Amino acid sequence: MVGAPASTQNDDTRERRAAAPARPYLFVVLHCDRLLAGSSRHELAGLDTVAIGRGAERTARRGPAGERRLELRFPGSTVSSSHARLERAEAGWTVVDEGSKNGTFVNGERIPRAALRDGDLLEIGSTLLVYRAALPPPSGDAPPDLDSADLAAAPPGLATLIPHHTEQLAALERIARLPIPVLLLGESGTGKEVLARAVHDLSGRPGAFAAVNCGGIAASLLEGQLFGHVKGAFTGAARDEPGFVRAADRGTLFLDEIGDLPLAAQAALLRVLQEREVVPVGGSRPVKVDLRVVAATHRPLDQMSGAGTFRADLLARLAGYRHQLPPLRARREDLGLIVGDLLRRAEVPGADGLRLATAAGRRLFAHGWPLNIRELQQCLTVAAALAPRGVIEAEHLSLAPGAAPGPAVLEPELDDPETLRRTLVALLEQHRGNISYVARDLGKARMQIHRWLRRFNLDPDAFRG
Repeated sequence: MVGAPASTQNDDTRERRAAAPARPYLFVVLHCDRLLAGSSRHELAGLDTVAIGRGAERTARRGPAGERRLELRFPGSTVSSSHARLERAEAGWTVVDEGSKNGTFVNGERIPRAALRDGDLLEIGSTLLVYRAALPPPSGDAPPDLDSADLAAAPPGLATLIPHHTEQLAALERIARLPIPVLLLGESGTGKEVLARAVHDLSGRPGAFAAVNCGGIAASLLEGQLFGHVKGAFTGAARDEPGFVRAADRGTLFLDEIGDLPLAAQAALLRVLQEREVVPVGGSRPVKVDLRVVAATHRPLDQMSGAGTFRADLLARLAGYRHQLPPLRARREDLGLIVGDLLRRAEVPGADGLRLATAAGRRLFAHGWPLNIRELQQCLTVAAALAPRGVIEAEHLSLAPGAAPGPAVLEPELDDPETLRRTLVALLEQHRGNISYVARDLGKARMQIHRWLRRFNLDPDAFRG
């Protein structure tokens, strides 16, 4: 249904997830010796054994029906022909080293055998893998093994291997093809402009993509920048200028940091969206425009609307469909996929042959990334410039020592008790009652989450299904 409100769509998604039991997954996250090789996801439900060894390329092969076995092969001299295996145990999964030359590591410690816990990082030669004990599966008939090569056709920003993120991005992809305004919510640096460009590309609109940072223009100049001006409208107006709105005619207007737009400009923008016409500064005639608007912010617009600092009627116009971008710390399974995409798009010299020492790979995975993908891109660019012979060591990574995860996008809203309660319920549903992951997404200690749960009489066991 084209006009379905976002809240209804999100409720339907949660109901589908609740009906399907969570499943264990193994993610091949990062090949440290081949940073452009991508990643893969493997569902462990229905298996008893996963055998891991060396091959000419990354492959995943399942045994015949009834054998309940998966064979993973990785290229590289650091992987033994029969390196390690995962075995189903009564309480989960166990990893066993098969006498490999370079050993098998769990969270940086060499082990002969170890029971796996949710989120454990495995090292098989130069390859990093992550075990997830229970993730909500995607709806529909998703393949049990998914390689990032299968996502190559997806526009930048729309590729992920995480099951529930796959579903959210698929919904956004469907919305992108319809004339519905989109509001992108997320922390700074999570890739909102990249996603906005993907929405424009998928829309098929023939006009241009015009991006404006509403917080980066002086208030006195903002209306002229947005709506244009006529020659002589003010001192220095030597010629007519169309402004961002008319530049996006028949295309997409991307309003970044929309929460920073002054109230006077909000009123003028609302009129443009309502009337589909713009009056340039100093002009008297309205000019018709055909716009698709995508807006983005890290600010709590609902709370701002209640406080009167953001117009409720403008918010209603902008929020036809809301999409929440997760912080990078909540997408660790996608780290290799994102690293490869960043190296390609940034055109880092020698990216094809760039390698990471495994210690450096562990540091990338363990870092909190408070500035998200923007921080990762800068870190990789600097490290590539510093790395002799194309090998990035841990000391080449410009990471803040002990940097903890930054605050989640909902942090400014948590002072409101009802918003806090809704946030906790949504995250408990998403993570199946896993307190550690709720704490991670909110940038809080587990103890604080437990305090809030007691305050609102929420039982995490009720969400574990």
